[in-house]
Amino acid sequence: MIKHILIDLDDTVLDFRRCEAEALKLALAECGIEPTEHTVRRYSEINDAGWKKLEAGLITRERLLVWRFEELFSELGVIADAEEVNAAYKLRLSEQCFFVDGAPEMLDALYGKYRLYLASNGTAVVQDGRIARAGIAKYFDRIFISQRLGFNKPDPRFFDAAFDAIGDAKREETVIVGDSPSSDIRGGMNAGIRTVWFDPDGKALPPGITPTFIVRTLAEVPSVIGRI
Repeated sequence: MIKHILIDLDDTVLDFRRCEAEALKLALAECGIEPTEHTVRRYSEINDAGWKKLEAGLITRERLLVWRFEELFSELGVIADAEEVNAAYKLRLSEQCFFVDGAPEMLDALYGKYRLYLASNGTAVVQDGRIARAGIAKYFDRIFISQRLGFNKPDPRFFDAAFDAIGDAKREETVIVGDSPSSDIRGGMNAGIRTVWFDPDGKALPPGITPTFIVRTLAEVPSVIGRI
């Protein structure tokens, strides 16, 4: 029987793609760069690649945050201060709050029946702002953000630190719900806990990653977990 649920934040509870696009447009405009749709799309692609490198331990968080803008500006032939744009972007991103469809309803359905924990790879000040604006901290017994823990999902040490902080959670009574095969599902597998992959788009799984369950909508999560 499941008693503890780790829930990812970005693209599981909050719509990161929408938050990212809005924040980037504002930050680029503030720094004198035209925020075209192509620029926003290429940033997102470069940023995704950078976070994959971070998950694999190939880049530090501090370097990644600036590198993504250096790569973007180099590709576009734009002369701009990557650190300045990154600072503006982080501020604007911390202000963005858009829910994934069904997320508030899922949290309402799980709250009180299980002990819930937010488990996010992200920059602490950015996630703090978005969590506060969304008003979701009330649902969670604890909030685990990788920058504070010192390890990123899927590193088993992220989960070890979370279990140490919780204290009384057994792994066989714990599940993680998330949209990322590489961080949430692989991370759950590495930690020896069950996994629920939120896959609204029917994507193909990378080799070697096998979720315990797959859901297409967040409305399915409570019933799936109830059957474990």
